Order: sequence, then structure tokens, then C-alpha cells
Amino acid sequence: MNLEEYKGVYVFAQQVDNEISSIAFELLGKAKDLAKDLNTEVTAVLIGSGIKGLADQLAEYGADKVIVVDDPELKDYRTEPYAHALASVINQYKPEIMLVGATAIGRDLGPRVSARVATGLTADCTVLEIGDFPLQAVPGQEQLHNQLLMTRPAFGGNTIATIACPYNRPQMATVRAGVMQKIEPIKGAKANVEEFNPGFTPDNKYVEILDIVKSVAETVDIMDAKILVSGGRGVGSPENFKILEDLAEVLGGTVSCSRAVVDSGWKPKDLQVGQTGKTVRPNVYFAIGISGAIQHVAGMEESDIIIAINKDADAPIFDVADYGVVGDLNKIVPKLTEALKAEIAAAK
Repeated sequence: MNLEEYKGVYVFAQQVDNEISSIAFELLGKAKDLAKDLNTEVTAVLIGSGIKGLADQLAEYGADKVIVVDDPELKDYRTEPYAHALASVINQYKPEIMLVGATAIGRDLGPRVSARVATGLTADCTVLEIGDFPLQAVPGQEQLHNQLLMTRPAFGGNTIATIACPYNRPQMATVRAGVMQKIEPIKGAKANVEEFNPGFTPDNKYVEILDIVKSVAETVDIMDAKILVSGGRGVGSPENFKILEDLAEVLGGTVSCSRAVVDSGWKPKDLQVGQTGKTVRPNVYFAIGISGAIQHVAGMEESDIIIAINKDADAPIFDVADYGVVGDLNKIVPKLTEALKAEIAAAK
């Protein structure tokens, strides 16, 4: 493999029902940073059917070029045709870096594509940067420059691993939603659009879709919430979450929770924040009755303001909190709610 042939930072621009997923814009924002360090361009790979009209959106969020693979076989996501499409793009254009969102689709697609193009894949990354490998020079070993350093939690979040893929290309990673920042859209931006179709020959590997059933979520996606009131095992019971719900209602926020709460069956998985849940970046994050295990902190530490309420003064959550209150949440939270109600009423 001639590594010099591989150039550019590529992003799989996931779309569902001809609507680009938010993770694509997040990855383009990060790709711009990586491309600047490598003095190269950002390319979005758009796969689907009847999707060419989406290219301008990708340009507004940072794509210099958009490769469109448009075919009726790609109308709905199926592993085999999508893997064939993305692997064919990689073999044809030879990107140096290929980023895929760690969504349900990306987690299925990424490993299959990396195997087809004979490269490695680092899954569920939370940090991406360009640097040297090995990180520290080792006597007798060449230190390679301009490598993609892919960082992800390992061993259940108890340690952080930085991984490189120095001898194969592309360097591939799936990236968790919510951990990268979108850029401010550049209105009117246009990308160089190139159509590419490797051809599709349906065979017995192609899944036949008989029906698509779309579930209707009854709760707000916590990743979109500006204010989150999050509870942990310390809340005590599912009934006790009522005091958190009251606080969230006053603030116009949303209730979320830790893994311990989900494991206890108190709240659904969709509300879980943390390494095995969702990564969130609200303006304000209340951590109530949450100890602050590293797995949870990994999912909320980028919040603008973190307010912790816990009766244990030594709880690790206070290490990342901007404001902390030590005491009984059953007394503190209702008083806070009432005080906020009075403040809002007075303001009116």
C-alpha cells in the first residue's frame, strides 16, 4: 500500500428519508479542523436515492467537495448495497481519513467497509486530532508525523485509549454523536459535486425490506435539550423523580438520568446520559443524586454549566461541577423549584 496516494478527509454524510442526519454536520465540523492541520480538503460522501439536492447543505457546513452515489438500490439503508457503495468510493478516491457517525447505521456500516478496504477502525471515538505516533519518541523506532490519533474510552470507560493506524489507509473512525461541534453554516456556500456509481447487482446478500415501521418518540431527545435535570440512583425511587420533573418544568428543561437509573428500570434508555447512553451539551446540566462515575461524566462534561446536588461531599461529580450543593436533594430540589417559581412570577 502506497500511503502517499491517500489524500483528504472524508465524511460519510448519513441521510435518512432524504434528510441529512445531525451527526454528518458534526463530523464535517471536525473534518475541517483535521483538514486544516493536514493542508487538505474535506469531502462528504452522500449515499442514497434522489439525494443530489442535499449537497448544498453539506457545503454550508464545511464540505469542499461532495461525492454523490445515487441509485434506487440505496433508497433505504441496507448493509450490503451501502457497504458496496462506500467501499467503492474509498477504493476509487483513496481518502487519507474516513469518518463515520457512530449511529445505528454507522456502527453497522463502518466495520464492514473497513474490512473490505483492508484497514483498521476505531469505534466510538470522543476525540480526534492530528499528531505523532508513537505519542512519545521511542529509541530505535521511527516516530511518524501527521497521524490521526483516535481517542476513545475503553474497559467500560475506566481508562482512555489513544489509537493510531499508521501503516494502512484510510484511517477510519466512528464518532459518537454530540461530541463534535458543528460550524456555523456558511449561507450560500457551494461544493464541487461529483457523481459516482459503482453499479449494483442485487443478489442473495441483499436484504429485502418488507415493511418499515417508524416508532413515535414520546419524549424530547435529550441531545437537543438546552436544560437537563438529570437524576441518579441517589434520587431513591422512580416516584421521587417527580421532584426533578417539577424542576425541569419550571425551567423549561428535560429530565434525563444515569445508567444506574435505567438498569433499575426507573427510566427508559432514551434518557440515559453517559458512555453507554447519549452525549449531551446543554447550556445547564443538573446532576442530582449522581455520584459522577467516569462513564457518566464522559457524556456530560462539555455542558456549559454543571450544577451538582449530592449528600456526599466527596462525590466525584463535584470535581467537574461549576456549582455544587451538599445536602439532601429531597429538601433542596423542592426549595429550588419554589424559589424559581417565585422569581419567574415576580419577573412577570
